[in-house]
Formats: sequence, C-alpha cells, structure tokens
Amino acid sequence: MTGGQLRLQASPSGEFTDPAGSAIIRKQPAAQKHTSTFDKGDYYGIRSPDAVLRVYKKPLRFGLYKADNRTRIWQEDKPLRWSTGGMRQSLERGADEQFFGGGEQNGSFSHRDKTVYVANNTNWNEGGYNNSQPFYLSSAGYGVYRNTFAPGVYHFGSPVQTGQQERRLDAYYFIGDAKKVIDKYTALVGKPFMPPVYGLEPGDADCYLHNANQGERHTLDALKVADGYTQNQMPLGWMLVNDGYGCGYENLPETAKGLQDHNAQLGLWTQNGLDKLADQVKAGQRVAKLDVAWVGQGYGMALDACDKAKAGIEENSDARGFVWLPVSWAGAQRCGVLWSGDQSLSWDFVRWQIPTYAGATMSGIAYNTGDVGSIYRHDAKMYARDLQAKSFLPALMTMDGWATDLTTKQKINQQPWVDGEPYTSINRKYLQLRERLLPYLYTLSAEAAKTGVGSVRPLWLEYPDDPETLGANAKYEYLAGSDFLVAPVYEDSDTRNGIYLPKGTWTDYWTGRTYQGPTTVNGYHAPLDTLPLFVKGGSIVPMWPKGTTSWQTRDRGELDYDLYPQGTSTYTLYEDDGVTRKFTEGASATQQVRVQAPTHAKASTTIKVGASVGSYEGKLAARTYRFTVHGQDAPSQVVMNGSRLQRLNSSTALASAESGWYTDPTTGITEIRTPSVSTGRSFTVELRK
Repeated sequence: MTGGQLRLQASPSGEFTDPAGSAIIRKQPAAQKHTSTFDKGDYYGIRSPDAVLRVYKKPLRFGLYKADNRTRIWQEDKPLRWSTGGMRQSLERGADEQFFGGGEQNGSFSHRDKTVYVANNTNWNEGGYNNSQPFYLSSAGYGVYRNTFAPGVYHFGSPVQTGQQERRLDAYYFIGDAKKVIDKYTALVGKPFMPPVYGLEPGDADCYLHNANQGERHTLDALKVADGYTQNQMPLGWMLVNDGYGCGYENLPETAKGLQDHNAQLGLWTQNGLDKLADQVKAGQRVAKLDVAWVGQGYGMALDACDKAKAGIEENSDARGFVWLPVSWAGAQRCGVLWSGDQSLSWDFVRWQIPTYAGATMSGIAYNTGDVGSIYRHDAKMYARDLQAKSFLPALMTMDGWATDLTTKQKINQQPWVDGEPYTSINRKYLQLRERLLPYLYTLSAEAAKTGVGSVRPLWLEYPDDPETLGANAKYEYLAGSDFLVAPVYEDSDTRNGIYLPKGTWTDYWTGRTYQGPTTVNGYHAPLDTLPLFVKGGSIVPMWPKGTTSWQTRDRGELDYDLYPQGTSTYTLYEDDGVTRKFTEGASATQQVRVQAPTHAKASTTIKVGASVGSYEGKLAARTYRFTVHGQDAPSQVVMNGSRLQRLNSSTALASAESGWYTDPTTGITEIRTPSVSTGRSFTVELRK
C-alpha cells in the first residue's frame, strides 16, 4: 500500500475473512500501483518504492527489507504456525532491537525480553492490560497492527513470537521511525480526538444521589463541592455527578447550570447505556464516562460504545465529544480518554503509573490517565505526590467519595483541599501551574490530532539513539512534549535519585540551575512541595497569566511566554474557540515565535513574534505579551520594533505598567511586558547587552 505500508493476510484454508470489518479501520490506505516482482531462486521478491517483501519458497516464510533488498526490517525465522485456536508468527530479533506498544501496559513502556498480553482484563494494577491494543512498534523501523478483535500474546524474546487467538493473519505493517509509525497506525484506526479546552482542566467525580458510601445526598449537592474549588482557587473543568452503581440523578438542568456558573461542565457516568444520552446532553451534559457495565470486557463492544458516546454529545450539541472509558481496544484513541481503572493507593501505585502513560503514547493513545490518589485509599502525602506526577498528563481527574484514610481508617473525600495545610497550598500550586500551561498542552493536543503522537512521552521517543533512555532511571520519568522532563517522587522521601537527563542543556524549573546532559542527577532535594521538573534549552512555552483558574475567566488580553534561549528555536502556537467543532472547518489560528540566543558576548537575544494566521470566533484583535527570559545576562536595554521599553525597578512595577522590563538581580531572569499589539501584525523584541 502507499506510504510505506504493507497488508499481509494468510489463511490455512485460503479463504480470507475480516471479522472486524470497518469497526476499527477508519480508512484503507490506497494500493501501491508501482510494484514489480522478481525471482531470486530461493525466494520471490515483491518490490515497491519503499520496501521489498521476500516470499521464501521452501518452507514458506516472509521477510520485509528496505528498498535496497539488503537491510532487514523484519524476517520470519520459521513458517507461520497454526493450531485449532490460533496463529503464531516467529521473527528473528535484532541484537539491540527494542519493542514498544501493546496499548496501555500497566507498569512498563519497553518490552524487550517481556511477554505482553493483548486482551482486556480488569486487573487495574501493575501487570494489568485493560486498555491493550494489537499493535507494537520496533526500533528496527517498523510497526504492526493486527486487524482483529481476538486476544493475543506477544513475546519479545529471541525469537519474537506473536499470535492471536484465531486461525488467520491480517497484519498491517508500517515502515519508518517511531513517530512515523504512530502517525500511519493512527491514520488507519483513527487519530486522537481533539478535546475541548475544559477537558484538559481537572475533573471531579463522585456519586451524589443514593450513595451508600456517603449517605443520602442529592445531585445538586455537587454544587457545594464546586464551591470548594472556587473558594480554594483551584481549577475545575468538569464534574461527574453520578457513577451508575445504584446512583441516579435528579435536577439535571439545574445542576448543569450551577456547574456552568462555576465555569465547569456537567458529566455523567451511568451503567444504563446510551439511550438516554440525547436528553442528557440537551439538559447540559458535555462529558460521558463509560464503565465496565457499559462496555463489557471491551473489544468491539467498548469501541462501539466509545464511538456512540462521542457521537451522542456531538449530535445533540455544538460541543466536542469528551468520553472516558476503562477498557478498550485499537481505535479508542479517536473517541476517548483511556483510564487505568480502580486502583488502590501505595507508593508503588505512584511509581508504576509513570511508564504506563508514557508507554501508551507509543500506541497512539494520546489521553491516558488514572484517578489522582487512587479510588479506595487516601493518604495526604501520597495524594500530593501523585497529583504532582499527573500534573503534566493531558487528562486529570479526582475520584471522590470511595476512599478510606490510611491513618484514621475513616471515610474521606479526595478533593485537593481536604487534608488542610500544607497540602492544600501544595496541591493548588500544581493545579494552577497546569492551568497556566494549558496553551502549551492544547497545542500538543492539536499536534496529536494531526500526527497521532501524544504529549506524554518516554525519553526514548525523543532520544532513540541514547541507550540510557531505556535504562532503569529513565523508566520512572517522562517528557511532556519535548520541552519538559518530569521526574516524580514515588517514595516517602524528600530526595530523588537517578534522574536521567539526556543530551542538551536542562534548567531546573524551580531553581534555575542548569545541567548539561547526558547526565544522571542524584541527591536532588525534593521536599513535598517540589516536583523535580526540568526544561530543555531552547524551549518556548506559552502560558496564561499568573493566577488563572479557568479558561473562561483568564485574562484573554495577555499571553505569556517562558523562554529558555539557546541557539535558534521556533514554536508554533495553536488556538481555536476551545469548545465547538468549527475547528474541523478551518476555524483556528497559528502564531509562530522565534528566539535567537546571542551568538557572541555583545550580541542581542532576539524574540520575533509572527502575525497570528487564521481566524475563529472570539479571536482577539490585539493582546499584550509577557516574556520571561531565563539564563541570560541582564540586558542594558530592551527594544521593541526599534523603540526602547522602560526599565522598571521591580516585578510589582512591571505588573502595573502598560509596558516595560525588569531583571531580577537574584535570579538573573528578565521579564518583559509589551504594550497591546495587533494579533495580525508581527513584532520583534531585542534584549541588548
């Protein structure tokens, strides 16, 4: 097929079937018309512009090679093996070949020498695979998707042995590096959906009506919890107000309106199916959470429910479908956030989820997360650390009302303020930081919708030539985009050891200290309020203003940029209305920022902001920009489009001024505030020595 893709089907009967039909595959790739064949004696060759498929004659085996017919991509070491209930393919394994994928595999992201189960189960803990997918990719330059709903087992030993529980082979092979493979795979089964902006904000879930764990309450009592978020200055994007296990709902329109008054959207989680969704959406529902009762053991039923739930929201409103589900199959990335289930809290719980979500990205799963602090148990310190660990995930939710405190043994809710100080302030710090970073996360969502590559990434995805990214240290950290390296603390300690920083300059987000990678940082001081967080040199990070607690109440007249100049770097911001589906018709805008670090001692740091290209409803005609420039010597003057900006004597003065700049003598950080600038015009800021 075109684009370096191959579909290989085999059947012992010679009859080719397609049990999955069109349920998983969105669009078949076009056939590659420019092919030729040749006979090399012991094998036939089928050549395309991208590769050669070898078909060995005796015994019948297959091998895929690059176009030169010398460089192996994959090679069967034995013929396909058939039994009454399954099929197995056996491949030679390269000396250093690595394997990823399999969907959500709890506790791991790299699978060499491991056995991966591709099926649905409800083991929510380490070793579980409730959101697995029949797909894997190899560092040898290919990926493979098995077009089936049948469970499978993939053993990545030597040889590699993969099989499904069916007497057929229907495999799509994709040639390219990891990102290209993920792009091609998701083009086949569905690109990740584009969430509404409130979907990236924290969510809260509980059962209010007929909650046996909490006593009799009413649906409108959810508004009291929403009050708590507002009073504690904590962002809240949506709330699930029922959970289906004997918990119904009442006063739905009033509840939806009350949540909207708190800048949050109504979500419902019910086991009663999808037949009520239209009326619920018309009453204000914008989030749907599926459960095991809805999707059975997953596979086709889960995918069908996910597609229908997303469509149910979109067919009855102008909103984007926003769906969560805990068991799924290939293609679920096109319609839902995958959620790793009902876990119990422990330090191990905090630890093993780190590679889980990063690893899911390797299967094109852009939105994968778990309950903050788990569901059944609560501990103030573990909750805070888990919230920190998840603060850079693209989806975040707290499950309330089911937990018992590990110390008091009493029932406890799990909103981020229930433990009092210092925990409330610590949790607020990370929730507000996440809120400020939504322009960055939202742009990553737009990127995922185009490329299939999610924002949470194992280090190997960005640094595939660095073997240390597969080591024990790198396993328990992740990248958010390519700019942030997050190394959560996952034990009862104020010290984090074994933080691996790959090639490049990395700046400690909190202290400004820089490190030159590759290096391993030990003894990092991380008291409870500190998440080890590093920013890559050259990063350009868009942010909303300080104090933002909602996308709706933010100061839309200001856009901030956190800058770490190094060499020449560019960043393209994506914007649209955040909630409707008009972006699919082109209603969006992009704006490029280019930063040039000084090339010699007397050179300037230059920031070039391009015109915003495109339009959407609500786009501003003008806005102020605030730049925070790290790691540079204090400038003697700052010039915008040839005119000097006023030098101020404090950050407080800068905050109240129309424009100007200030360098903090203790940190060396320079902050610049521009006057209001037309979004349709470009401008340049220079930090002159």
